[in-house]
Amino acid sequence: MKLLVLGGTQFVGRAIAEAALARGHELTLFHRGRTNPGLFPEAEHLLGDRERDLSPLSGRSWDAVVDVNGYDPRVVRAAVDAIDAGHWVFVSTISVYSDFSHPNDEDSAVDESGEGYGGLKVACERALPEDALVVRPCIVAGPHDPTYRFTYWVDRIARGGDVVAPEPRDGRVQLIDARDLGGWVARAAEQRLSGVFNAVGPAEPLTMEQLLETICRVTRSDARLRWVVPEGIDDHLLPFWTGDPDWAAHGQVDNTRAIGAGLTFRPLEETARDTLRWIRSGAELFVDRGFPKPGLAPELEAELAPV
Repeated sequence: MKLLVLGGTQFVGRAIAEAALARGHELTLFHRGRTNPGLFPEAEHLLGDRERDLSPLSGRSWDAVVDVNGYDPRVVRAAVDAIDAGHWVFVSTISVYSDFSHPNDEDSAVDESGEGYGGLKVACERALPEDALVVRPCIVAGPHDPTYRFTYWVDRIARGGDVVAPEPRDGRVQLIDARDLGGWVARAAEQRLSGVFNAVGPAEPLTMEQLLETICRVTRSDARLRWVVPEGIDDHLLPFWTGDPDWAAHGQVDNTRAIGAGLTFRPLEETARDTLRWIRSGAELFVDRGFPKPGLAPELEAELAPV
């Protein structure tokens, strides 16, 4: 299969590219050449800025295109109109759903405002061909993650000591390893799968306590989880946690449809172990995209859970 990936050198796109190459596909990456430009020398690299000039893609055709960095519906529509591809795959987000006070599935109401991250992603979905595959992941985890969300917990727990753990400990959380997501997207593109799928994991319900205890076991640190009810702090500081009841079901998005279409998940232990190895490699753990870095400063952590 001739596959074009818009992006493909940082995290989710990188995992999709790795999977596509492993499966023997003829891969073209279209990117700006700013992030890991030396990756995948066996693939064709076309350099350009999709917001300004799609001419490097003119006069070419692909069996499928995977868009991993579409955030502006105008830009997505321009790509759909300009690229000659037999099938379109778009990586969206579960943040498109308009109400997280209750669990959502693919037929739940979405944010039609056209504003904010979720609303813009909905507008991008509307710009796609009717037979496109729309993939809605939850928090994506694993090595090379630029968001420092799952990575924060592995990094902090590995450093040991008293670690603030947010109640409710039985609150549901969801995540998917980028490599599981990438492998499934590559297979789905081969199959010309269409429709909307929530690419969220794991297969069985996971609580905050199970998540953090698993990381404790994998890191083998002397970390002590101090379960507290965080008050007066922003949700982003403690990934996977929210104190807002309107978002209480953010970790209860239904994944039945995607599992039925072949989505599988590696053990959480493997994701945590590989993330720890990546942290210890000296890699840059956070890329500033205008959002604050997750995590508690030591003085705030001590204030929330005094010894």
